[in-house]
Formats: sequence, C-alpha cells, structure tokens
Amino acid sequence: METSTIGYWNEKKNKIKQKYAIVTDNDLQYNEGKEQEMMELLGYKLGKTKEELVEIIVSL
Repeated sequence: METSTIGYWNEKKNKIKQKYAIVTDNDLQYNEGKEQEMMELLGYKLGKTKEELVEIIVSL
C-alpha cells in the first residue's frame, strides 16, 4: 500500500473510533488483501451495509 493511502486510512480510522466507541483498533487494522473482511466485520458491529460504511468513511 502506498504511504499516502496509509496516512489517509489512519486519519479516517481515528475519526471512525471517535464517532463509534464500539469499534476497536483491531477492527480497523488495515491488512492488504483483507479489506473485504474488515468491511464485513465493521458492517456487522455497526449494523450497516457495505454501501453505508463507504458513505460514512467518505463523509468523515
């Protein structure tokens, strides 16, 4: 992953944790090739669809 993408994700990750206290660092750990699994876990924990999660992440 490119450094700019990592920086972008770290910024978004912190905002998600502030907005949703139930989400942990482990839930938001980015592993290349495991993005789908991370989104599924977040969707399950927050009760959101993938599309809703994408909207939340983009809006932060």
